[in-house]
Amino acid sequence: MSWQDQLNGDSLSWLLAHDAPGVRYLALRDLLDRPENDRELGEARTAAYQSGHIATILANMDEAGYWLEPGPGYNPKYHASVWAVLLLAQLGASVAEDARIGQACSYLLDHALTPGGHFTASGAPSGTADCLQGNLCWALVTLGCRDPRLEEAFEWLARTVTGEGIAPATDRKAQLRYYAGKCGPGFACGANNKLPCAWGGVKVMLALAKRPFPHQSSLVQRAIQQGVDFLFSVDPADAAYPTGYSLKPSQNWWKFGFPVFYVTDLLQLVAALAALGYGQDPRLARALLIIKQKLVEHGRWPLEYSYTGKTWVDFGPTKQPNQWVTLRALRVLKAVGAA
Repeated sequence: MSWQDQLNGDSLSWLLAHDAPGVRYLALRDLLDRPENDRELGEARTAAYQSGHIATILANMDEAGYWLEPGPGYNPKYHASVWAVLLLAQLGASVAEDARIGQACSYLLDHALTPGGHFTASGAPSGTADCLQGNLCWALVTLGCRDPRLEEAFEWLARTVTGEGIAPATDRKAQLRYYAGKCGPGFACGANNKLPCAWGGVKVMLALAKRPFPHQSSLVQRAIQQGVDFLFSVDPADAAYPTGYSLKPSQNWWKFGFPVFYVTDLLQLVAALAALGYGQDPRLARALLIIKQKLVEHGRWPLEYSYTGKTWVDFGPTKQPNQWVTLRALRVLKAVGAA
């Protein structure tokens, strides 16, 4: 059965409507696989940059390449540079289409990346975390950034999973060591009481699936295998990963939203595993069933987790059918079907 046959309505025609240029562009590109030189795709891409959410976000960027405040760009949430860049990547923006996006990428690398390859919320190596590192590595590559400094960021990302060449946090003289936040291998996180964090693990796996440096393959493959083993260490449908300060998993695992920042949901978890070639793994069966059960009328998924009023643009009311969430769900079904 094809991914389109699994729908109970015509989702595609809804996503292809001309009144939603951003969604239309990504549906043509990602769901219908239109080539880059396709006229209809080109018109939709132009509309997304001129009148869609991409235009709004870029209009608020300082000409130096940051949003709101200079520096590493983590605060204020969710308007500062880190979140604007993550949002642009999820909207399909590209450095090839607008010079301002390249400027934003360069600014972030100048101010949020340490010489050791850590993306940091504070400017210091101690401000790194799996979710931040994975998110920004994924976002910059997705935007088309190929700055050579990203190579070290990806190497640090992979090494933090396996632990290779990284000293314990207590060894303060070591050139590469863990910290109170990013405190150990295997996605260990200080914010999760030093236990492995699945939210961070998903971000890291998404980034490693897009790795642009093939000569890192042996290190990356070890990191990927460890990450896949961790994500499959429980049934993803149950999300019963270690919860350092709670007795049960966050309910946000089952609330699909847009955009996706450090909070992770089941859609993103399955997307990460599918990107790594595990889309048809039988261990995803229950997770895929949950995704399909969230369909409402006409083959649409509702927005359940929202950043309305918290970032540069809004994406619709909660509990209502949502084009962006539907796009995310269809991408997952397509990826799984093509695995």
